Amino acid sequence: MKLDVVSSQPVIEATRFVLRPVRRSDAGLLGLYTGDERVARFTRSIPHPLPPGTTEAFIQRAQNRDHSEDVWVMDGAAQGLSEVLGVIGLDRMERDQSQIGYWVAPAFWNTGLASEAVHALIAANPQGCKTIFAEVFQDNPGSARVLTNAGFEYIGDAEAFSVARGAKVATWTYLKKLD
Repeated sequence: MKLDVVSSQPVIEATRFVLRPVRRSDAGLLGLYTGDERVARFTRSIPHPLPPGTTEAFIQRAQNRDHSEDVWVMDGAAQGLSEVLGVIGLDRMERDQSQIGYWVAPAFWNTGLASEAVHALIAANPQGCKTIFAEVFQDNPGSARVLTNAGFEYIGDAEAFSVARGAKVATWTYLKKLD
């Protein structure tokens, strides 16, 4: 793990990409991918259609030193892939706990990138978590497999509001205890 010169967040090495802090120059690709309904509908907070300024506001929040969520871009440029493959984040909670969330651009679905990012982030454990929670919409079994393959345990059903869908959506909740 090395620290990015602009941020206190570490740059985390994975096999096919690095996880690095969000940059302003990511706005174009982030806007393109998050503007895709297939991405937005599987998140709680990305609206669809994407209003003007949403991507820039996201980048500004991610770069704010007083943020509760650390956000990394999956950057594959060094391996001949896209500079933005997806995003992964850890939102701090109380008692050394965090919640993980991620999305991958549709062009890279079913390639193992989400699994690689989750494994790399857990191995680095940059927030020093003892427990990581996650939730996925029940109509997104691929994301559930990413979590179970990374050692997360299913702990129950719930529901969360999806801005893109404008409705509450049934979720599966997962937990991973770290040593």
